[in-house]
Amino acid sequence: MQARLLLEDGTLFTGTSFGAEAQSAGEVVFNTGITGYQEVLSDPSYCGQIVTMTYPLIGNYGITRDDFEAVRPFIHGFVVRRHEEVPSNWRAEYSLGSLLKEYGIPGISEIDTRMLTRKLRHFGTMRGLLTTGNERIEELQERLLGTTLMRDQVARTSTKSVFSSPGDRERIVLVDFGAKSGILRELTKRGCDVVVVPHDTTADEIRRLNPDGIQLSNGPGDPKDVPYAVKMIQDLLGEYPIFGICLGHQLFALACGADTSKLKFGHRGGNHPVKELATNRCFITSQNHGYTVLDDTIAGTELEVTHINNNDRTIEGLKHAEFPAFSVQYHPEAAPGPFDSSYLFDQFLDMIRDHKKNNPQQPRQAQLAQALRGELQYAQK
Repeated sequence: MQARLLLEDGTLFTGTSFGAEAQSAGEVVFNTGITGYQEVLSDPSYCGQIVTMTYPLIGNYGITRDDFEAVRPFIHGFVVRRHEEVPSNWRAEYSLGSLLKEYGIPGISEIDTRMLTRKLRHFGTMRGLLTTGNERIEELQERLLGTTLMRDQVARTSTKSVFSSPGDRERIVLVDFGAKSGILRELTKRGCDVVVVPHDTTADEIRRLNPDGIQLSNGPGDPKDVPYAVKMIQDLLGEYPIFGICLGHQLFALACGADTSKLKFGHRGGNHPVKELATNRCFITSQNHGYTVLDDTIAGTELEVTHINNNDRTIEGLKHAEFPAFSVQYHPEAAPGPFDSSYLFDQFLDMIRDHKKNNPQQPRQAQLAQALRGELQYAQK
């Protein structure tokens, strides 16, 4: 069956359909990963986007239940040069095409993905319409020009209720803005008692969970679309150690007075070089974001730049000069890799232990007794 991809500048790609028979609009982006297409498909940060894979052969190792980064894929379409219908992998449980079909996601293959990627690099990401229908091109153009990019992706991908992954060490509140399961996996691997909360959880609600530290997750879209999260971070900054990843990094920057803007075509792939300024060491990182913290807005804040991108010099890491809080733009929990930056989770836990050592709290029983005395005094008045 034929599939077509129409870009907002009028460019039309005609190829072969795989996945669902459907029509879907979204922001057309590209990912440079050679492996990891299942993790790309299931990364909530791609919500609302039509993803182009630059590596030409996709689908050859199939789909495996254990490799999902979310309970379901959130992408709006998938674009590849060649789609392999029959996977060859002892771990494979079903094919790429059957996964897309199950969730109503259209795919297109047999188009010039190199030409599409060069266009996106030159002109920037743009809206697109992927369809398996036979509508006239004029109808498709009218429909595409009438669409707007999503602004509620965080609400769509975040958990709707609080849940926990018990552990016997530090309690971490993971604020889910569209979190990849890799973050939870890295924390639980270190024995943390993790409580996952929705994106709109308030500072007071987090305090009632009595955390040792707060993890701000990745997520889709523009950080300025979730101003309530910025307020929550501002309220908790300095009270608990904070570690932000990707969207969490951008929200942390906004909370500290910096600003963000949209990149021309974003960073998406598993091969982005990042330099740690303190050591001049280069790490190869996995990234997926379309926004960045503006370098010229750091002055006047209490933020310090810790990492930069070796390709375009954009900010990749920040830390607070006074409070125990830091963030990175890339993914230290990357799956299927690289694993260069997983040490950041250990650094976060070390920060928590140092903070507790320097700020000892009353035993819980003493806190309860003090609160009860306050209530009794209030009642007597």
